[in-house]
Amino acid sequence: MGSGRSRMGTHARCALILLMVVAFVSVVGGGTSVSATETPQSGPQHWVDEPVTFEADGVKVYGTFRRPTGVRRPVPAVLLIAGSGPTDRNGNSPLISGKVDTLLTLAQWLSDDGVASLRYDKLGSGRTGLGPYATDPDAIGIRPFEQEAVAGLTFLSRQPGISRSRLGVMGHSEGALFALLVATGAAGPTPPIHALGLLEPLSRRYLDVVSEQLRAQVSAAESAGTITPQSGAALEESVTTIIADLRGKGTLPGTVPSSLTSLFNPSTTKFLSQADRYDPARLGSELPKGFPVLVSCSDADVQVSCDDVGHLVAGLSQAEVHLDVVHLVGVDHVLKEDPSLAATNYGSPLPFSSQLREALQAFVERSLT
Repeated sequence: MGSGRSRMGTHARCALILLMVVAFVSVVGGGTSVSATETPQSGPQHWVDEPVTFEADGVKVYGTFRRPTGVRRPVPAVLLIAGSGPTDRNGNSPLISGKVDTLLTLAQWLSDDGVASLRYDKLGSGRTGLGPYATDPDAIGIRPFEQEAVAGLTFLSRQPGISRSRLGVMGHSEGALFALLVATGAAGPTPPIHALGLLEPLSRRYLDVVSEQLRAQVSAAESAGTITPQSGAALEESVTTIIADLRGKGTLPGTVPSSLTSLFNPSTTKFLSQADRYDPARLGSELPKGFPVLVSCSDADVQVSCDDVGHLVAGLSQAEVHLDVVHLVGVDHVLKEDPSLAATNYGSPLPFSSQLREALQAFVERSLT
C-alpha cells in the first residue's frame, strides 16, 4: 500500500482525534484542595478559577474549581468530564492547533447561571501527566477513568459553599460514557447526583463506533483515490478481526496493519476491550425514573451523529427520565458554530453554540438552581 497506507493512517487519526484517540488517566478517592493564584472573572457575581489538586491512588490530579466568592448560601455544582485523547481541563489538546476551550466555556456558562464547577486534567494531559503509568501504559484499562470521575465528584461535594443536594455531572463526547457510569453507580459509590448532561455523547458500544468511523474513512479514502478498493477491503477485514479479538479475548491479533496501529496497539488494548463492554443506551435505561438528563446532538457533528444519539435516547426513554434533547443546527463536535463539517476547525476562534447555551441555561434553572 505504501504511501496510500500512510495517508489512510493520517485520515483516520484526524477523524478520531477527539472521540477515539485514547489517553490514559487515573484517580481514585477524594482529596484536599490546594489553593494557588486565583483568577477573578467578571460577571453578575464575582467568580474565581481556583487551581486545586486531589489525590487518588498516589496520583496528584490537577484541576480548576470555579466558585463564587463571598457565598452567603451553598450553590449547586457540576463535575465536567472531558472527551478522549490528551484533552485537558479546558478541553484543549496538543493534537489540535489552536484553542478549543469547550470545558472552559461550559464552566463559564455554568457560573453565569450561579453554578460552581470542577474540571480536571486527566492523567496523560495537562499538569497531571502520566504519573506511575508512565512506565507501564499498557496496564491502564477503564477503571482509572471511572475512578477519577468518582474522585472528582467526591472532592467537589466536600468543598465549602457547595450544596450537596444540588450536584450534577456533565460529560462531553467520550466523557459522557463516564458521566453515565458515575450517574448509574456502575463506577462505584458517589455523593447523590441530581442532574446529568451528555453533550455530543458517545452513544453506542465503543468498538462499534470505532468500526463505523474507520469504515467511513476507508470509504472516503477509496473515493479520493488515495487507496485502492482492494486495500480498503483488506483494511476493513483487519478491523473486523481486531474487534473480534478485542471482544472475545481482550487481545490484539498477531498482526495489525501499520495504518491502524495509532489506534490499535498494546497501550490501548486493555482500555478498548473494557470500555466496549458498556452500551451507553443500556446504562441510560438504568437511571431512576424522572432523573433530569440533557442530551445534545448536531447535524454538523462529524464524529457523533444524531442517529447514534438516538440509540442512547431510546435507552434513556426506557428509564422514563426527565429528558431534554436539543438538536443543534450547524454546530460541530466541540460545540462551536461551524456547519463546514471540517474537524480541522476545532481550534479556530469560532463562537460557541448559542442554541446550546440557551438549552443549558433552561436545564440548569429547572434541575439544579
